[in-house]
Formats: sequence, C-alpha cells, structure tokens
Amino acid sequence: MIENPSQIVKEISDEKEIENSTIEENTSDTPKEEDLSFDHKDIPSADSSSSRRNNDLDTAGFTQEEFASLLGKYDYNFKPGDLVKGTVFALEPKGAMIDIGAKTAAFMPMQEVSINRVEGLSDVLQPSESREFFIMSEENEDGQLALSIRRIEYQRAWERVRQLQKEDATIYSEVFATNRGGALVRVEGLRGFIPGSHISARKIKEDLEGEYLPLKFLEVDEERNRLVLSHRRALVEKKMNRLEVGEVVIGSVKGIKPYGAFIDIGGVSGLLHISEISHEHIETPHNVLNVNDQMKVMIIDLDSERGRISLSTKALEPEPGDMLTDPQKVFNKAEEMAAKYKQMLLEQTDENEEQTVEIAESV
Repeated sequence: MIENPSQIVKEISDEKEIENSTIEENTSDTPKEEDLSFDHKDIPSADSSSSRRNNDLDTAGFTQEEFASLLGKYDYNFKPGDLVKGTVFALEPKGAMIDIGAKTAAFMPMQEVSINRVEGLSDVLQPSESREFFIMSEENEDGQLALSIRRIEYQRAWERVRQLQKEDATIYSEVFATNRGGALVRVEGLRGFIPGSHISARKIKEDLEGEYLPLKFLEVDEERNRLVLSHRRALVEKKMNRLEVGEVVIGSVKGIKPYGAFIDIGGVSGLLHISEISHEHIETPHNVLNVNDQMKVMIIDLDSERGRISLSTKALEPEPGDMLTDPQKVFNKAEEMAAKYKQMLLEQTDENEEQTVEIAESV
C-alpha cells in the first residue's frame, strides 16, 4: 500500500541527510574542539515555533518534481487476477470502499463479499479491517478497480475439494434443495449435486431437505463447474467396514429390474443379479421375487471404490433350482451353505498361493 505524503517526505529527507552526511564523512577533517562546543541559549524551547516540524513541501528541502518522482515509485501496476492487501475504510449499501494503495479507492460489490450467502457486508467485513482481495477488472473511467473476496474463496474451495477427493474423504453436508434429478448440497461453499441413483435413504427424496448426509466425491471438475457426490458410496463404505465376503445378511427387496433385484441390507442397497438368483435359468426376476420380500442373501463381492455390494442366493442353494421350488429351504440352510462357500474360497486361495510359489521357483 502507498505510504502517506508525510512518510514520503520523511524518506526523501532521510535520503538527502544520508547523502550529505556521506559527503561530509568523506571530505571533512577531524572536528576541532571548539566546533563541538554549544551554547544552551541556542536550543529552542518546546513551544518555540522553530522547534515544530513543518511538512509543507515548499520547506521540505526538495522540489515538487522530486516528490512526484518518489510518489510514482510507489504507484503499483495493478492487474486483473492479482491478489492485493487492502484496508476497509467504508461500508456502503451496495459494497465496500477499499484502500489498496492506488490513486483511487477500489470498490467491492456486495455480491463479491463472500462465496456464502450473507445478510450484509458487516457479516464479513469491519471498518479498518485489513485483508487480501482479488482484482477483478481493469480500472474504469474513474480510475477505480473492482475487487472480490468471493473469487479468492472460490479458488481455495476448489483446491480443498480436490484434496478431499484425493484423500477419498467422507464429508457431511446438508441438503438444501431437491429436484427431479437428485439433491443439492454445499461443500466448502460450492454447490454440489447428488444424483438420485446415488441417494440411499429410507426417506423419500423430498423429505431429505435439512438432513445432513455422509457423502463421497464422484466428480470434481472446476473447469466445467461440476461437483458430483454420492450418498450411497459413503453408506456402503461405512457398511463395508462391518461386512465381509461370504457373510449371510437379511434384506428386503426394494426394486426389481430385468437384470436383477436391489436388496436393502441395513440402509444400503446390494444387487442380486439375475445370474446369482439360482443355478437354474430364470427368464425374469419377477418370476421368483416380489417387492418387500424378506430374504437371506450372501455377500459375494464388496466394491468400495464404486460403492457396490454384490449378492447371491445361488451360492446358498442346497440343490440347484431350490430358489425356484423351495426358497424357504434355501433360507433355512443359508448359514450352513455359506460356511461351505467360505471354505471353498479359502481352499482356492491356498491353491493360488501354491501355484504362485511353484512358478516363482521354476523361473
């Protein structure tokens, strides 16, 4: 920021004093004893007019040209996109006046005060407060620059969500609106979207407003201004921490598609693919299952990256086709069949390890 004129005057005076003292130091001899003596009568009193500092340029010991030259040295070349330090000196109905050291005070419009919704400027700024500002545009015809805080917060918000995505973090955010496609939330001040297919809740979508949901990042694209999140992935990951492949769980049929059925298992959905319903061929899942059916299923795959849980009843059939002829028999023997399935997986793992060792030894 540009110093005030009195500071500039002082700097010029100091420069001349240094210059003069350097000349004297290089040209004068050792001072004589009589040169060091003084008369106390020569010292002006505290209220003497001659003791007061005079800041008029005419008596400052340098010319107007020298002052203008030094002033120009402090006139920074402000450019759009720059970050500058500034001090708030006035809050007005439509924005704030900011001193950034330019010849004319800069102006920050009300809509640029924050990335979040605020009631007034005083929610964010206070008079005499100093902080960083973003220059939005060139000087207008009056030589005034337009500033923003929102742009700084916007850039830092995208940096933050990119880091959160990189860490595969789970965040919590409040649903502030819903539409036909899904739900809207705010993350670090940015608007995010949860597709309907990634909302996993027992409430209907319209009743989610005001709810805080755990979320995972699906897409973070600043250039396209796209921030897409998944509630289902966050729930599945949480649930997966307590689940394992080969485990039998109780679920309820929530939806049936031509390719399979979606089973709710404690608040998260797993897919029972048509090929995993029975050893026997099935034309459509509707021939075997109905919405709201309670059933036992076994977990055959946990994909935390995509937030998917794959289920099977085929692996629980004591005899091929039992899911078509006697589903209750399958559910009664589910744990017994699951134990056999786990043993089979363990034996396959051991065989694979032995083969790996044999290959390594033969190389």
